[in-house]
Amino acid sequence: MPSSRLSPLLEQFDFACERLTARMTGPVMDSGDGSDTEVGPMTDEEYLWEPVPDCWSVRRREDGPGPRATFLAGAGDWGRDAASYPHPWPPPFTTIAWRLSHLGEMLTVRADHTAGGHTLTRDDYRVPGTAAEAIADFGAAAAAWRKALLTAGDTALDTVGYCTYPHGSDAEEPFIDIVWWVNQEVLHHGAEIALLRDLHRARQR
Repeated sequence: MPSSRLSPLLEQFDFACERLTARMTGPVMDSGDGSDTEVGPMTDEEYLWEPVPDCWSVRRREDGPGPRATFLAGAGDWGRDAASYPHPWPPPFTTIAWRLSHLGEMLTVRADHTAGGHTLTRDDYRVPGTAAEAIADFGAAAAAWRKALLTAGDTALDTVGYCTYPHGSDAEEPFIDIVWWVNQEVLHHGAEIALLRDLHRARQR
C-alpha cells in the first residue's frame, strides 16, 4: 500500500502535470486566479524555437549536436544536446523541446528504476522530434512515474537508494526526497515552458 505521507506530494505532482499539459495543449489554461485563459496547442515551431543564439535543443541526429554540445543524448532519429562533465559554463539557454524532453526522460527512466526493470538509461530514451509527440510522451512518462510512486510504502520512502536512477543523487537520498525533487523539476521546468510560450506569442505580435 502507498504511504499516506505521499498524498500531498502526489496532489502537487498531479496539479503541476495537469497545469503544464493544459498550458501546452489548450483550449484553456488556469491563469492562476481560478479563471480560464484561452490558449492554442503548441506548434512544432514553438517547440523548437531558439530565442537567443547558441541554444541547446533537440536536433535530428544526422545534423549533429548544437553549439558547445558534444553529443546528442537519447535514442531515435532525434537527440537532445548534451555534454560530458564538466558542463559548459555559463549554461546554454535551452528550448522548450530540450526542457520537455528532459522531463519526459527523467520521469520515464526514474519510473523504471523505481518499479520497473531497473535497466533504462538516457541512451534508451527516444527523444521526440515534434511538439505533439513530446506532449504525449510527457503524459505517458508522468503516468508511469505516478504508478511507480503508488508502490512505495513508508519503508520505501525512508530508504536511501530505493530508486536506482543512474543520473542523479538517488543513491544518496531517501526516496521521499527524490519524490520532492521530481515535483520541483516539473514545477520549475513547467513554469519555464509556460514563459517561453508567452514570449513566443508576444514576439509574433
